[in-house]
Amino acid sequence: MPTHRIRHALVALLAALTLLWLLAEPSPWPQPLTWFSFRAVFVQYSGVIAIGVMSVAMLLALRPRRLEPHLDGLDKMYRLHKWLGIAALSTSVLHWWFAKGTKWMVGWGWLERPVRGPRPAGVERSYLEALLGSQRGLAETVGEWVFYAAAILMILALVKRFPYHLFAKTHKWLAAAYLALVFHSVVLEKFSYWTQPVGVILALLMAGGTVAAVLVLAGRVGARRKVRGTVVETRRYPGVDSLETVIEMAPGWPGHAAGQFAFVTVDAKDGAHPYTIASAWDAQSPRLSFITKALGDHTRALPELLRPGRAVTVEGPYGRFDFEDGRARQIWVGAGIGITPFVARMQQLARRGGPHAQVDLFHATTQRDEAALARLRADAEAAGIRLHVLVDAEDGRLDGERIRRLVPDWAQASLWFCGPGGFGRTLRADFAARGLPARAFHQELFQMR
Repeated sequence: MPTHRIRHALVALLAALTLLWLLAEPSPWPQPLTWFSFRAVFVQYSGVIAIGVMSVAMLLALRPRRLEPHLDGLDKMYRLHKWLGIAALSTSVLHWWFAKGTKWMVGWGWLERPVRGPRPAGVERSYLEALLGSQRGLAETVGEWVFYAAAILMILALVKRFPYHLFAKTHKWLAAAYLALVFHSVVLEKFSYWTQPVGVILALLMAGGTVAAVLVLAGRVGARRKVRGTVVETRRYPGVDSLETVIEMAPGWPGHAAGQFAFVTVDAKDGAHPYTIASAWDAQSPRLSFITKALGDHTRALPELLRPGRAVTVEGPYGRFDFEDGRARQIWVGAGIGITPFVARMQQLARRGGPHAQVDLFHATTQRDEAALARLRADAEAAGIRLHVLVDAEDGRLDGERIRRLVPDWAQASLWFCGPGGFGRTLRADFAARGLPARAFHQELFQMR
């Protein structure tokens, strides 16, 4: 299953933060158990979880390539980033309600605040504890208003209809919100936690998250992996409403494996957009090809923007959709524009002199462009790949049953899928129900939000 590593990572993070908090909290279930005694404990626990997962999400925003082998690629890391954001939002809502809602319920007469006893005699607070205590009011106010802003930004990030270029700009503001929430957390975290493992881990996470937030706000994400390029050629495929762009790279591009992707910046105001690389790498001819389909305002404008001679910035490469699983039998499914990583792989195999595995490639499309299909057939023939093209209106929809009928030895194969997420989930469930191991199904989760 393509998300098992990041699912395990999320569960492990939440479990680790919970365990560390339990070790630091002498009475997680206070007696007597009342609303206020539970509130005091839960506000601390939810605060630990919220700032912990936000810190990891902020670190992932830097696109750290060293984590790709462990989390199965940047596409999976972005999915984890999204899940961490949802976890942070959910926990923060509960944290806010117990902190702020309790005050409202006291004001409404629903709850009666217990009388606070005098401070134990002889207990002296350190200078640092007193200093942090003097900032409680400011930290509470900052936390409340930043929570409202951050919640709106997180919700917008989850709304797919919210335009990508606006998402890219507004999502950066979460880095500023995070810095404010670090201040909130440092001041309001129980002071005794700082001498416990939970405080040490949170301090390290917040320090790393703070550095990451500053780099995000400064526009330095991926700065060392950005290389200038120049558009040298474009080819339009009107039948499938797609554009192929060939970019000549300046010195510094490290090369890429078939199946990887890169972020391309055409206009700094519009930001970077991720595209799968649709060509094999040749150091003697340092060029990259990208195939884009007109699916939104940005991609529809590309034919006018990407004229020969146009300078662009390419950041990467990223991804682990590399076809290297040691299987002697493979099935590839490229649906729609999801055909691009397979085009790159076929070009790579053609240069090697043929595939190391027996491969059937299924290309499902709702549209037909004869020039595009002719190039696809030529690439498949050169690579020694058996190609199956299915146009929905002419051949019916592609499904697991058709694949198994055309590939009788499918049980010995691994399946590599790139295309619409819903189709991929259906196909994965279909094959899993018939015994295909989860580790044999590879899916590119090409969604950056």
